[in-house]
Amino acid sequence: MTLSTRVNTLSFAPQNNLPVLITQAGEEAQYRFIEFFTATIRNLNTRRAYHTAISQFFSWAHSKGLALETLSSVHIATYIEALQRHTSAPTVKQHLAAIRALFDWLVIGQILAHNPAHPVRGPRHQVTRGKTPILSAEDTRLLLDSIPTDELIGLRDRALIALMVYSFARIGAALAMQVEDYYPNGKRWWIRLHEKGGKYHEMPAHHQLEQYLDQYIQAAKLADQPNTPLFRTFKGNSGIMTQNAMRQVCAWSMVRRRAVAAGINTPICNHSFRGTGITTYLSNGGTLEKAQQMAAHESPRTTKLYDRNSDAISITEVERIII
Repeated sequence: MTLSTRVNTLSFAPQNNLPVLITQAGEEAQYRFIEFFTATIRNLNTRRAYHTAISQFFSWAHSKGLALETLSSVHIATYIEALQRHTSAPTVKQHLAAIRALFDWLVIGQILAHNPAHPVRGPRHQVTRGKTPILSAEDTRLLLDSIPTDELIGLRDRALIALMVYSFARIGAALAMQVEDYYPNGKRWWIRLHEKGGKYHEMPAHHQLEQYLDQYIQAAKLADQPNTPLFRTFKGNSGIMTQNAMRQVCAWSMVRRRAVAAGINTPICNHSFRGTGITTYLSNGGTLEKAQQMAAHESPRTTKLYDRNSDAISITEVERIII
């Protein structure tokens, strides 16, 4: 099978979009490069991030007159060192992880004899507090109450924001929900979130979330469409809902627009509501163990990053400096 035939079956990228170093390395290297992104990486966001990182590295290597077979750990270490001067440590670590993973795949495919990225160490980075801006419980209530619900789009937006707040849902998991992922279980309604790695996370719905979802689903007449997206787009300003699921960028625009309309100046994003829900839960006596379970985190240290209750303590103590 020729390279062009194999590329077409993968539907990834035309040959002329490949990095120069990969193109120069021959047909097998080109196919292996494409196969790395299509066969080994299922998460679309990870695929995009890795492709950006690797393309940037190969552009740098090409500008230095290097070839794929001449790349060494010294070259990669030099690139990482330069990258650290204008890029955050987490991003640098992600770039190095992407480069290392690709070279591992090229070694397995016998394109390279060894992985030159293995000896290279990334920058140290320790996080004890998340950077995503969150809202107080009062501002969150203000935001939810400020959304007009006389139109279907308002009911959708309120339900989506409430879902992220009351279930700690990631925006990707929320937008991946089908109508059937909100379902009765005994006397309560439950939600099923489509998490990373193809995992499902199920939990009971908060009574306020139940109310918002019920009102939205009833108004949108979605109850008899179980295998369709729960949160959908609208046709421009027509108020007509489509069959297409919302994208994350659309949700981000919606959140920013609703926040401005509510008079909230905090530059929140989709992820803000995950931190808002966790912080509010812990401040009301919730345990870190249960918060971790509700957020579907692998480690309690990750959950702790979303807890901003210590911020209030810090501000109080700072204000004691009376001059």
